[in-house]
Amino acid sequence: MSAISKNSLKSSLLQLECHFTWTLLKQDVDLDDLEETIDNQIEFLMISNTTNYNLLSYVCHLKNSNEEALRNLQKAEEEVQKNHPDEIARRSLVTWGNYAWIYYHMGRYEEAQTYVSKVENSCKELSSTAQLKIQLPEIYAEQGWALLKFGAKYYMRAKNCFENALKNEPKNPEFNAGYAIAMYRLESFSERQCEEVALCLEPLKRAVELNPKDTFIMALLALKLQDLNRVDEGEKYIEEAMQKTPDLPYFLRYAAKFYRRKGEADTALKILKKALLVTPKSAFLHHQLGLCYRAKLFQLKKTTRYPPQQQVEELIRLSIFHFKTVTDQKTKFFSAHTDLANMYAQGRRYEEAEETFQKAFQINILSCSDKQELYYHYGSFQYFHRKSESEAIKYYIEGLKIETESYARNKCRNALKKLLERRIQGGLGDATDFGTLGLFHNLNGEKHEAIKCYEEAIALDPDNEEYLNALCELRLSISS
Repeated sequence: MSAISKNSLKSSLLQLECHFTWTLLKQDVDLDDLEETIDNQIEFLMISNTTNYNLLSYVCHLKNSNEEALRNLQKAEEEVQKNHPDEIARRSLVTWGNYAWIYYHMGRYEEAQTYVSKVENSCKELSSTAQLKIQLPEIYAEQGWALLKFGAKYYMRAKNCFENALKNEPKNPEFNAGYAIAMYRLESFSERQCEEVALCLEPLKRAVELNPKDTFIMALLALKLQDLNRVDEGEKYIEEAMQKTPDLPYFLRYAAKFYRRKGEADTALKILKKALLVTPKSAFLHHQLGLCYRAKLFQLKKTTRYPPQQQVEELIRLSIFHFKTVTDQKTKFFSAHTDLANMYAQGRRYEEAEETFQKAFQINILSCSDKQELYYHYGSFQYFHRKSESEAIKYYIEGLKIETESYARNKCRNALKKLLERRIQGGLGDATDFGTLGLFHNLNGEKHEAIKCYEEAIALDPDNEEYLNALCELRLSISS
């Protein structure tokens, strides 16, 4: 193929609506984890799997397995022929777009061009104005499902995609389910950022009304009602869903989460063990099991003055076993790493706790609030278990320096303030403590309090350039 026609092909490829043009970046996701999630959904969710096979083909490409990617696209085509024999062109546009891109990356340009032409011809048949792109609700929805799988930074785009799909088909159960899930995920993420919202309740209710068989959505609705302290109402949905799909792991794991959060850890454990028989390798289930044993441990310590040591050790052992199962399998599952590290600390296994925290620091897909959470937990580990106030202060400050507001940032803020004020009020405060408290107030935007602290620090350490510079900048910022 000549350079000119190759450039022309690339120009056409960029106009296609498919996974390769939706800006789904592999650095934002654990590809092995995503591949396993899709495989499980293909196995257990009784829906048309065209969307899953298309996404799986893209994941295989990202893992440099283009032959496997082509096999998944063949399966996507088979799904379309089986479920939509009268709409093959309309339902295959994303699949054909992926075919074109994969053949292009394999250097098989003629075949790539063949699929570009198939898309172009089909678009012309479906719309007189379209060339390589056509705004179909099914394509908006497929993009929405893909975006949901790639993590929190994609949730808003996913919501927008499902909104666009719903403009044409407002009563489509699948589009309503996607929109409700996107809203639920967005809210869960917003709550971590300290933004109180409850906008997903109505979309979840609507999705359940349109498809009462979708017990996964029912479970999310129950959890949202639980968030709003409407626990009895939520439990009715869990009980109804349990009658409909007693063995569906995707429902059971959220049912267990509902009961754990309700304080019924034993009920949650029973459900999780049942789900584990169906999907024994599920990292999500093992993580939830670890959380249940941890909840039982904390409850035992809270309600018993002298808890039996053997019982305490067994609950720690079980928590560690399940959390470690997760981290061995999912090296980028951030919360499982901090949970495991903290449980090692509970068991006074400090070297293993340190090693696990260091692994968590190496995870390269952490959000700002994840990093703040990590600094908070590591700072608390230094303070409570390593008995190092200076190291604790250092890591709480690192959490505060990330300016995104979140619950984790608040935890860093409160822990640091309490620690510094206790030192200063106890007469132990030195120039470093006053300087750190000055930095604390400055990071909180409390400039007058910061100035007072830096003045105290300079009184104790008159030649410290860091404090002098900070004080000078603060005074200038107030006067300007």
